[in-house]
Formats: sequence, structure tokens, C-alpha cells
Amino acid sequence: MKLLALSDLHGDYSHVQALCKKAGDFDAVLIAGDITDFGPDERALELLKMFKEPVLAVPGNCDNPSILKLLDENAINLHNSRYTMAGLTFVGLGGSNPTPFNTPFELSEKRIGEYIGTLLANLSGRVILLSHAPPRNTTDRVPGGNVGSEALARFLRRFDLIVCGHIHEARGSVRVNGTLVVNPGMASKGQAAMITINDEIKVEFIDE
Repeated sequence: MKLLALSDLHGDYSHVQALCKKAGDFDAVLIAGDITDFGPDERALELLKMFKEPVLAVPGNCDNPSILKLLDENAINLHNSRYTMAGLTFVGLGGSNPTPFNTPFELSEKRIGEYIGTLLANLSGRVILLSHAPPRNTTDRVPGGNVGSEALARFLRRFDLIVCGHIHEARGSVRVNGTLVVNPGMASKGQAAMITINDEIKVEFIDE
């Protein structure tokens, strides 16, 4: 299965068509949040209409929580939800752990842990998490230190793959406790990733 991973578009979709052309054929799109730049929600429709493939999405901390309704109606909204495709189970978490900036969609670490624990209940097989925020000590390094979610980090062993964004400086991939964590970079700057899932998971970073 081939997945095009995008994150941190912040309302700028000018690079998306070129990234799709570079990616070639893919089976589905993963959008890891910050679809808009503090709204309006309707801005996201321009992005979603660019794809004929299924789009699995979560909002970011710079999206208004009201965007969830638009995602319900126009994509596969993975926030606090599950979706099965091609034998893989996708679960999702939008927003982020608390930031110093009082952005529109932030969740306490306690709430993040509760959501993920519930989503993982009774799950088996290969599980992929689409999250805006990264787990702590993965793709979450900023000049002042690591700022990812501690609650997500506690569940690392439970996922085969985590696709996240949020930390603009931390594009890349890292494997921790058996989980591959991928930050595809800022789509608003022409960055993305192609993720191929067969027996193994392979990541190719794309630049427009």
C-alpha cells in the first residue's frame, strides 16, 4: 500500500499538485493536521478536492475544532476514530498537547492518553496512528528541547507507524521501541513523504 503523507499546510496548498505529480501513484492520502491557518474551515475544501484517492485526516492545533464537521462530511475524519483499509487499522488524534501559544485545538496529556487507550482497546494486527503531535523524544526537537506528547510516547510499542507533524524543524523519521515515527515536513513549503507498506515500511521524502 502506498500512502502520500502531508502535514502543516497552514492554508497554503500551492505545492500540493506538484507533490502529487512527484509522488506518482498512491492508494490514499494522510493529512496530519494544520490544514488551515486558524481557519476558515471552508479553506480545507480546496485541498480535499485535489484528490480522487481516499483522504484520511486529523486537524492540527492551528485548526479550529469546528473543522471536524467539515472533515466528517468531506474526508475520512480520523480524530478519535478508527478506520480499516487494506488490512491495516488506522487510528487518529487531532490537535496537540499543550503549547505556550494558546492555539485553538490543544488537549491535555491526560485526555490524549484516554483517547489513545480507548482507540487501542481490543485492536490487533498492524496499527497506524495519524497524529498532529509527535510522541516525546521522537520527531519533536526544537531549539529549547523536546516538546512532543508524553502520553503518546507511552504507547509507542503499540503502533507499527506514526505519521505526525506539528514540529516544523523536525522533518524526518526515527524508530523508537519498534515504532516508526515519520514527520513528512511542511507541505506549505513543498515537503511531503511517500510511505510504502508491504512486509516492511519504507519512507521516501519528497521535495517540490
